[in-house]
Amino acid sequence: MLDKKPETTPAEAQPIPFIDLVTQRKRLGRAIEEAVARVTQHGRLILGPEVEAFERELADFCGARHVVSVANGTDALILVLRARGVGPGDAVIVPAFTFASTAEVVAGVNAVPVFADIRDDTFSMDPESMAEAVHVARKAGLRPVAAMPVDMFGQPADYPALEPVAEAEGLWMLADAAQGFGGTLHGRNIGTFGCATGVSFYPSKPLGAYGDGGAVITEDDELDAALRSLRNHGEGAFAYDHVRIGVNSRLDAIQAAVLRAKLKIFPDEIAARNRAAAYYSAGLADVVQVPRLAPGASSVWAQYTLRLADRDGLRAHLQEAGIPTAVHYPRPLHHQPAYRDFPTARDSLPVAERLAAEVVSLPMHGYLTEAVQDRIIARVRSFFRA
Repeated sequence: MLDKKPETTPAEAQPIPFIDLVTQRKRLGRAIEEAVARVTQHGRLILGPEVEAFERELADFCGARHVVSVANGTDALILVLRARGVGPGDAVIVPAFTFASTAEVVAGVNAVPVFADIRDDTFSMDPESMAEAVHVARKAGLRPVAAMPVDMFGQPADYPALEPVAEAEGLWMLADAAQGFGGTLHGRNIGTFGCATGVSFYPSKPLGAYGDGGAVITEDDELDAALRSLRNHGEGAFAYDHVRIGVNSRLDAIQAAVLRAKLKIFPDEIAARNRAAAYYSAGLADVVQVPRLAPGASSVWAQYTLRLADRDGLRAHLQEAGIPTAVHYPRPLHHQPAYRDFPTARDSLPVAERLAAEVVSLPMHGYLTEAVQDRIIARVRSFFRA
């Protein structure tokens, strides 16, 4: 009896990865092994030459004076708050539509996050709502000291509109660029707005490590020195001189080596992400609401996010065809159990609440082929024909 031929899966039925780190790994080739080998050969595993080199190269990439690497993107934000002395009685204005860490770090230093609404077009913090949040904070007896805009889905926040509000209200600004690093606004790189920028290297981010990692980017020499001390147990002039109550938040040297290799191909990947986003929009704009870039903005496209009323229906329709989706975020922060007792700019934040019910993200990375995108686009379009 002849052996039965193995069954094959047609290309159009094969599952599609939401983020394709495997193809990226193949492109990097021996660069990763060689990077890791350099670290294990010299043996300086904590704050060694790979960390120092990565910080210099990242600063050069975005045109900043200082980069301080840390253990993760959440620490990048909280250490800036600690370095600037934010604490009890202080308020920090944050958008309601973002990941929990944006508010978590404020509560983590015993200050109060005050939630502002977002813009309907770019999903970033709305300047008018930010000003309202400041007044709500003062009315509650708090001291508004800072604002933390978020580069949502890879597009820069509207810093030119937010900065005058912050200046008028006496606030300094910390940019949460966990999703936006690599983007630009009016010719300026992300990392050059506000007093500091927090970056995440979580593996799914556009510039991702093979584990956790983060960084703070700043022009401020004093902030740079404070952050370097805080990330390493409050170290002073030498290892056993402790001038601050710090933490252990050091970027692992092996992750720094991986990130150096990835940074070399990052500009190509940003360009590829923009091509993929343009291809999606060309194929979908006539049937569903696609993302819009603000004038003068370039996005790194951490996510490609659609808006529609029947989100769950589209997700099920795509899942049947092996096409994954994600929802960032299904519930705004002021409706989350952990954060619903904190102040808001108004009793209702209608844009954040509406978008949380409408957004759905399609697969997005720098290695999407047009053939794969054609399959995704065709499936999305078929949902609206049904």
